[in-house]
Amino acid sequence: MSPSDDSRPPAADGSSLGAFLGTGEGARDHLTLLSGTAQNIVGLVVFVVGTFTANVLVSRAFGGGTSGATALGVVTLGTQFAFIAAAGTRFGMDMASVRRVAIEVGAGHGGRSRGIVVRAMAIAGCVSAVVAVLSFALAKPLADRLSDVGGAVDAMRAAAVAVTFVAVTYVYLGASRGLKIMRHTLYVQWVGQPLVWIALMLLGWQVSKTLGMTVLAYGGSWILSAALAWVLWEREARRFAPEPVDTHEVRELVRYGAPRAPAALLSQALFWVDYFVASAYVSRGDITSAELGVYSACVRVALALVLFLTAVSYVFSPFVADLHARGELERLDRLFKAITRWTVAGTIPLLLLMLIVPGPILQIFGGKEFTQGVTALRILLVGQAVNVSVGAAGFVLIMAGRTGWDLVVYALSFLLDLVLSVVLVSAFGIEGAAASQAITIICSNALRLYLVYRFVRIHPYDRHYARLLVPAAITAAVMLGVHAVLGGSAWPVDLLGTAAIGGVAYLVALVVLGLTPTERATVRRVLRRESVA
Repeated sequence: MSPSDDSRPPAADGSSLGAFLGTGEGARDHLTLLSGTAQNIVGLVVFVVGTFTANVLVSRAFGGGTSGATALGVVTLGTQFAFIAAAGTRFGMDMASVRRVAIEVGAGHGGRSRGIVVRAMAIAGCVSAVVAVLSFALAKPLADRLSDVGGAVDAMRAAAVAVTFVAVTYVYLGASRGLKIMRHTLYVQWVGQPLVWIALMLLGWQVSKTLGMTVLAYGGSWILSAALAWVLWEREARRFAPEPVDTHEVRELVRYGAPRAPAALLSQALFWVDYFVASAYVSRGDITSAELGVYSACVRVALALVLFLTAVSYVFSPFVADLHARGELERLDRLFKAITRWTVAGTIPLLLLMLIVPGPILQIFGGKEFTQGVTALRILLVGQAVNVSVGAAGFVLIMAGRTGWDLVVYALSFLLDLVLSVVLVSAFGIEGAAASQAITIICSNALRLYLVYRFVRIHPYDRHYARLLVPAAITAAVMLGVHAVLGGSAWPVDLLGTAAIGGVAYLVALVVLGLTPTERATVRRVLRRESVA
């Protein structure tokens, strides 16, 4: 019987899925994963709503329609530049913090973790500060190259202010996740930052309603996030008695982070390289600024599909580092299979909704002008669906210390996306940009799966995935039927009605037909405990 067979009786050590309410290390693993996942569901709802609200506010505040789409395009250039620059300049120290803290605590040396995180933060802070200063100085030529819209220079300068604080925030939150504490990421990253951005943006517009102020508010939200992330980490780290850190620790961190730094940069750029290529065609007249704004909305909607995967991967990462370091690969394999299947199951209704009613979703951003991105959005969703289906494979490589191979995957993917974008955008516009991203994501994930199996000897699939096909088919049929009935109504009615009725249908079908017997028994036990409490 394979290790992934959920129908077997619980093992004595509680390592099977059915035992997670019992005793043993496996039980604690699943409880921690379940708790972290539940926290992320709440956080993701706030993050998605907050991010969408911020972008809708920008689009509508600057006139809606074509003007709003153009403004959204510039703000996206600024905020994504800051985020991508921070991804590379934190020098892999966010993942290094997760990995080293998890390993040290697992080995009984939590006292070393505080000194390790201090060194990781110093590395990330210094590298990102240098890049931030250079970015500020070069903001004008960079903005002139990417956009012909007034206010783009101020937006890029404001973006440079955010770079260091984004990097530092991620390092401290990574350290907290190394302790298997997800709530700090929930409070700071998923909930706090987007809500603070909206608040600062609305306040800033009372002084100056410009694109520069909009992006400056984004930078301010990360300044406050960095301060809170530091306070939360320091509070948790105090419980460990101080232990000396090895003299070669900085060298080890740099060795780990050296390949991770460009890989992290490329990982963020991979979602946006086709967008930046498309922006270069604006000045040539092949794509309008409004079309670029529409594509920005499409990319943001498609990225919402993988937010749940990202959040679950954050929870899973310290388990990978700890279990791999201790050689407990069978236990790691079981967790990998379980959490990937949960991720796919949780993503299916959102994927179907986006595929079936993309027009109403895009109209949230400011009117019917955005519905010209329907085809591009559907193409992007194909790639992101594959991304979700492979689970946290990329995080497994990183936490297993294979940062060099992780860089190889991202470098090849970046080159493929860049070449495809140059060829396809000029011929097919934003649909070509979407196709280049989807093809690249499919190829990169296939390579990543192979590397995970080669080096760690685990993979995310088992026979129980077939159980998800029936709930997915039922939900698709229900959503198509509801959309056919409500299609002539106002777009909010169509969107909300299809989402609500389809969501209920999926939940019922999943519980009745999609769960394994062990999972259904677990749900009943949880419900009984809740009713008793």
